[in-house]
Amino acid sequence: MAQKSEYSGRSGHNTFQRLQSQLAGLIAATPAGERLLSEPELAKQLHVSRATLREAMRTFEGQGLIRRRQGVGTFVVGRPHVIDTGLEVLESIEALATRMSLDVSMGDLRVVQIEADSKLAKTFKIEPGTALTRISRVIYTDDRPIAYLEDILPPHVLPETAFNQSFTGSVLDFLLRQGDSALTNSMTEVQAVISSSKIARALEIQRGDVLLKFVASLFTDQGEVIDYSSSYFLPGYFRFHIVRRVGGSITFAAPIE
Repeated sequence: MAQKSEYSGRSGHNTFQRLQSQLAGLIAATPAGERLLSEPELAKQLHVSRATLREAMRTFEGQGLIRRRQGVGTFVVGRPHVIDTGLEVLESIEALATRMSLDVSMGDLRVVQIEADSKLAKTFKIEPGTALTRISRVIYTDDRPIAYLEDILPPHVLPETAFNQSFTGSVLDFLLRQGDSALTNSMTEVQAVISSSKIARALEIQRGDVLLKFVASLFTDQGEVIDYSSSYFLPGYFRFHIVRRVGGSITFAAPIE
């Protein structure tokens, strides 16, 4: 006779909570670098479907506690270093990491020329079809991709000559060093999003995993947008906070390039 699941008769919500609790205990008891049981074996052991197991494991992957590698298995990472910062001041990941004595590096840099669609034309106040430069790259720490960054700028702002060994991934730091335009503020929208196939591949996660997304426009002192960026962060590696005045306006969140 088939063994009756310990979750029989329980609500789906309680089942999922119990499963996450069991997984948390299993991950905590497994040394960093060790591989967990395969999904079929683990699902059988915990009396859940593979789909339910995979959904529960997304939480721990988002926290940076495990890492799933297609065709290889799921490995325990251990408690990751977290970049903890307020959003009142605009800073790059590199600047934050340096202050926290963390090593970060850039990988998979791609620079392409695109034409402005209606949305970008409105953002930059240019004609549709105008040439723009799109820069995308992945940021790593501890050999783990933790952020996918994409910036769109007019070609004259960031020429191809900028992409040499001195460019380590931060468009913001490059613009500050260049000093051609006085940068004043950034308007940023913060969202929780489901990762697309493209972003999931770049960050080595599963499609549909939850990410933190910043969409930002960087302004000069002339009120012109000089950079339009989309930044995707693995939640387990970043902790953002905002200081607000009681009864006053909210300080705008600043993007991390």
